[in-house]
Amino acid sequence: MKVGNRLKNINEENNFFYLTLALIALLISGALAEVVGSGAIERVLQVTIVITFIVCFASLRFDKNWSRLLKTLALFWVAVIIFKLIFERREMDIAMLALTFCFFFGTFKSTAKQVLFHGEVNTNKVIGSVALFLLLGLMWAIVYLVVIEYSPGAFTGMEAISWGENFSNAAYFSFVTLTTLGYGDISPVTPLAQVVVYLEAIVGVFYMAIVVSSLVSANLQHREQQNG
Repeated sequence: MKVGNRLKNINEENNFFYLTLALIALLISGALAEVVGSGAIERVLQVTIVITFIVCFASLRFDKNWSRLLKTLALFWVAVIIFKLIFERREMDIAMLALTFCFFFGTFKSTAKQVLFHGEVNTNKVIGSVALFLLLGLMWAIVYLVVIEYSPGAFTGMEAISWGENFSNAAYFSFVTLTTLGYGDISPVTPLAQVVVYLEAIVGVFYMAIVVSSLVSANLQHREQQNG
């Protein structure tokens, strides 16, 4: 009951606060899941993704198009989980990763529409820009996991194990690349992996400039409209 009331309290003035918290919780759970043991890692991640899914739906329900897409993704998600439990086929892992990417991408698109280039810049929008950054890193983490599924030796420092067990490593490498830190403990080996990595690094470099300029532009436009 308390959780339901909390979700009802999400509105257009605080929605990105809850969205960002949900994404941070997903990242933390990915790291903590490894402590539970390999047999339970994917289940822990699936539960956390479902919780994130619910919070994202409540946070972005003001975008009607995304709400409809989210409901469609939920149906496919349940179908894939059921098929995986019955058949245990590798293709189900790929389908799960594809749906997860679509979820992150759709959430990114809906958030960007509400945060960038229009309206007054407030605390909620600033937090929304943080959510956008987290979503970028998560999307690329999913791409790395798909690359590993098809090319197990694509990265040094990441073993060809189940996507659930590799999620934390992929997310770590993704954010290290996105922020252009480049520690070197995980490195791309194959040409495809190298292309994906440097594309993320390019996006990371330009992200801050684009977000700052869009927020400044939106704020100036809002002031001009207020002043007539």
